[in-house]
Amino acid sequence: MDASLKIVIVDESPIRAAILEDGLREAGFAQVVRIEETTNLLARVYALDPDVILIDLENPSRDVLEQMFQVSRIVKRPIAMFVDQSDTASIQASVDAGVSAYIVDGLKKERVKNILDLCISRFNTAFSRLQDELDRTKTALEERKVIDRAKGILMKAKNLTEEEAYTLLRKTAMNEKKKIVEIAQSVITAAEMLK
Repeated sequence: MDASLKIVIVDESPIRAAILEDGLREAGFAQVVRIEETTNLLARVYALDPDVILIDLENPSRDVLEQMFQVSRIVKRPIAMFVDQSDTASIQASVDAGVSAYIVDGLKKERVKNILDLCISRFNTAFSRLQDELDRTKTALEERKVIDRAKGILMKAKNLTEEEAYTLLRKTAMNEKKKIVEIAQSVITAAEMLK
């Protein structure tokens, strides 16, 4: 764990915040900043630009959860939320809001480092999964563009319908044991050479 992480604690209770701060400092984290109230939370967190956000609430209200959603969506940082009491709806709302770790009645300074590790790990896993999904979507979109362009070339050159052009691309790909996008790229390359 990187001891140079900048960690923000959001907690209106000085006693509860001190437990988190002590646990973090004992774990070797020096850059710890506390935000004492949740009003205008997004602007405050955004200005501090932390690596991790720890939120300690006795019982999170819907407004606070909405602020968490905004913080998570805009700041894109791991968030751990400590609460005293909870219900299934609150937990689900928190997870939907992007909270990486939701800890009920678990505010003990000895546990802070482990919870921080868990929070960062979950966030990185989720972020990595989203990045992979984005990359796959971009690739699929680029392939779709290539295939559409090749269909257009075939439709014009061979006087085919769109469906016939796609069928020809698919059949050729199957016969040559290649992907449709590879055949489509070959069609485009050949058309450019014949210009």
